[in-house]
Amino acid sequence: MAVQAIKKDRKTTTRRSKAAKAPKQFNFKWEGADKKGQKQKGEMTGETQAVIKAQLRKQGLSPLKVSKVAAPLFGGGKGKPINATDVAMFSRQIATMMKAGVPLVQSFDIIGRGHEKVTVQDLLLSIKADIESGQTMADSLRKHPKQFDDLFCDLVDAGEQSGSLEGMLDRIALYKEKTEALKSKIKKALNYPIAVVVIAVIVTSILLVKVVPQFQEIFQGFGAELPAFTMFVIGISEFMVAYWWMFLFAMVGAAIAYSKMLGKSKSMRDRQDKVLLKAPVIGEILHKAAIARFTRTLSTTFAAGVPLVEALSSAAGASGNALYRDAIIQIRNDVTTGMQMNMAMQSTGVFPNMVVQMVAIGEESGSIDAMLSKVADIYEQQVDDAVDGLSALLEPLIMSVLGVLVGGLIIAMYLPIFQLGNVVG
Repeated sequence: MAVQAIKKDRKTTTRRSKAAKAPKQFNFKWEGADKKGQKQKGEMTGETQAVIKAQLRKQGLSPLKVSKVAAPLFGGGKGKPINATDVAMFSRQIATMMKAGVPLVQSFDIIGRGHEKVTVQDLLLSIKADIESGQTMADSLRKHPKQFDDLFCDLVDAGEQSGSLEGMLDRIALYKEKTEALKSKIKKALNYPIAVVVIAVIVTSILLVKVVPQFQEIFQGFGAELPAFTMFVIGISEFMVAYWWMFLFAMVGAAIAYSKMLGKSKSMRDRQDKVLLKAPVIGEILHKAAIARFTRTLSTTFAAGVPLVEALSSAAGASGNALYRDAIIQIRNDVTTGMQMNMAMQSTGVFPNMVVQMVAIGEESGSIDAMLSKVADIYEQQVDDAVDGLSALLEPLIMSVLGVLVGGLIIAMYLPIFQLGNVVG
């Protein structure tokens, strides 16, 4: 184990030194003429003007003018930022092209030049230039940790080392697509309740600040005692009119302070994860999503030839929840001592019996990666169904909440008018 760790450290150091020595890439605008004399122009990534001219000549073009774009790659706010969906789409595109027999460098060139985002173009053409210079694809991807995490790079590295990069890229593409689809469903499940609260607060605030004061002016001319419910609503309205700015400042300040505290405090993030798992309806969805992420990641890494202990380390980081992360780390430690994974999972008390039994069957049959993939499919489908059910439940709930708030304010404002009508009658 110590020798393997030393070799791994040397390999990491070599990669870092290669990345440090890699020449800086720039964007160049070029104009040239083809063999028929027709003028063409475009953009290309390279180290110097001489390199760009050489690349143009290789393509059968006579360079007329080559000029460097003022901003370096990834500089300023040029273009839209690269998100996880872009990475998932790139993974599928590069896998499809390689399966079709297109060389790796040419695949990067085609995808990079055809992408609508300038930032993605810069990223892919930069990686292409690194590969052309003799670096491996994994080393080229490691230069961009914001877009390609350690798991992504390690899987690509495993594919290159085993000579099965094409199949590995297809597996990575499937993994990224499944992961992003699951994240999208979780965001949908969490955003809906937040939207209900925000809409309710906005509507109620507008009524209290703009509508209730108009009724209050009318009530002043009645000369009669107002109902208690009406007085209560008027009191809230007067406070909102006088101190709305303080209320708004407190809400925004609390949100900013909470987000900063979450960013700095790991214990607070862990506590939030555990509290969300206990929330009604939402908690059940998060439980299933964490299990789906764990089984999908472990299936992908284990099938790629990554040792089980290292695969469990990757799955712990990808689980997305502190409770499951700690449980997976405990499983990894137990497996290291020689315990079977299904027994280690059962000892945590976190995973459902069905998941444990499926893993046990996979261990006995020698097809644990396939069994984990099936478990991931089951739980991803359950998350999908649960999110759809939550959406159907929240639609009438939104109408009910808004109806109670708006209806209550209207009743409070019309009670004095009803009483006045009874007196006159």
